[in-house]
Amino acid sequence: MTQTVLIRDAEVLDGTGAPARRADVLVAGGVIEAVEEPGHLAAEGRTVIDAGGTTLAPGFIDVHSHADNAPFLDEPDTSKIMQGVTSEVVGNCGFSLAPRLSETGPALEALVGRIFPALPWSWSTFAELLTATDARGYVTNYAPLVGHHALRAAVLGMSDGAPDDKQLVMMGDLLDEAMAAGAFGLSSGLIYPPGQFAQTQELVELAKRLPQSRPYVTHMRGEGSQLLASIAEAVAIGEGSGRRVHVSHLKTAGSTNWGQMQAALDQLDQARDRGLDVRHDVYPYTASSTMLSAVLPPWFQEGGSPAVLRRLNDPVALDRLRDQLGQDDGTWENHIYGAGWDGVVVASSASHQYEGLSLAQLAADRGTEPFEALVHVLRQEELKVSMILYSMREDDLTLAMRHELTMIGSDGLPPGVGGKPHPRMYGTFPRVLARYSRELGTLALPDAVRRMTSLPAESFGLHDRGTIAPGKAADLVAFDPAEVQDLADYTEPTREPAGIAWVMVNGQVVVRAGRYLGPRAGRRLRPPA
Repeated sequence: MTQTVLIRDAEVLDGTGAPARRADVLVAGGVIEAVEEPGHLAAEGRTVIDAGGTTLAPGFIDVHSHADNAPFLDEPDTSKIMQGVTSEVVGNCGFSLAPRLSETGPALEALVGRIFPALPWSWSTFAELLTATDARGYVTNYAPLVGHHALRAAVLGMSDGAPDDKQLVMMGDLLDEAMAAGAFGLSSGLIYPPGQFAQTQELVELAKRLPQSRPYVTHMRGEGSQLLASIAEAVAIGEGSGRRVHVSHLKTAGSTNWGQMQAALDQLDQARDRGLDVRHDVYPYTASSTMLSAVLPPWFQEGGSPAVLRRLNDPVALDRLRDQLGQDDGTWENHIYGAGWDGVVVASSASHQYEGLSLAQLAADRGTEPFEALVHVLRQEELKVSMILYSMREDDLTLAMRHELTMIGSDGLPPGVGGKPHPRMYGTFPRVLARYSRELGTLALPDAVRRMTSLPAESFGLHDRGTIAPGKAADLVAFDPAEVQDLADYTEPTREPAGIAWVMVNGQVVVRAGRYLGPRAGRRLRPPA
């Protein structure tokens, strides 16, 4: 049961980008009831929180999370709530945990199993998945997208073929079911199977079936040498379908592609000038992270995990793979070429071996070539390996961050796999406040907060979140701007941040002085009509 709480004498950053102002905030029934000048609200009969010395902001919204599985973990996933994140958009990069049809379910389970921990898989439809997550409860508010991988795998398995008219209708019907169940939009991950097998028109036809208020969210086909062509494809999908577009984790990857960020931003702005509503997010790091099997080209991925494992034992396929990894022919996202063998580091694996080692280090330890080390790890771990890629440059990142429509997403990988995950999972939002606002001045503090609150709330239809105003949900974070700091790094990536005084979710204080208090006070949010 929520209490009536008076938050007194706070420096309020309301999320709109306006300067801070000193105010008292009254919370009742999980909702902000009043925001008044200090001393104007009576304290009698109310729980009082003295917020003097802290800045009060709306709870941060992580627009790019992969914590779809968090409700199923026995221990609460506190990686985001300790940062002041109170809402997460999950189901990104085409990866959602439903729909899952019985005859093609194993293909989806194997794909998801490359990067997610074990799941109960007790559902088929998107509605059944949400019933299961609702029963477990949420640490943060949960705003799910439905993934294109799940739609395609349900109908075509892991085939690289194009759907015929009947199959495309089947995929669309599954999309409709997810929208009716409560999905906030459609996501794609066009560097991963089976999404990478889709042609542009397939995505246009699916996006057309989205309700007008719900976006097409995309991990584009390429973020290195294909960056500008991939933006053109995302724009074409938006213009062809008449739906909003959101570009996930905008970046320029690979040293030969550094310096393209301005051209990418210009291309997005030109689409906006033509009338397309297109947004984007970034994370505040120059390394990325994903499944290690993403280094394999599309032909190697066809047929799903069993076929990939067979090819990893086929000398002819391996000879072709070795040659292809050594060049960038512009037809797919070659992470090895972009980062180099020393820039690909094992983050987690099924056996928890090799974590923290680059493929170059692993090869040296084994007395082999890096290519053989890659094949060995993928074989031994049966593709259940994630990696960190060091492939970006700081000036491209800061250029993207300054754009007025840039919002923040962690792109934290699914919780519960252990290992040495990318520190963005534990540090993204304090890092924006500390490094990019206080230290570098890339963003003024009110604007930094806007990009993590009202901008994502408006973009994803979380209309009762994102600002401190009467009638809004009481998702709040109090922090010290002079002390807030991300402490997670690549050596100790699970360290929790400093400077977060307390966090409130739906009117309940669930974090105080660096401790998670519980309960699971988050809710599954509902998309706009």
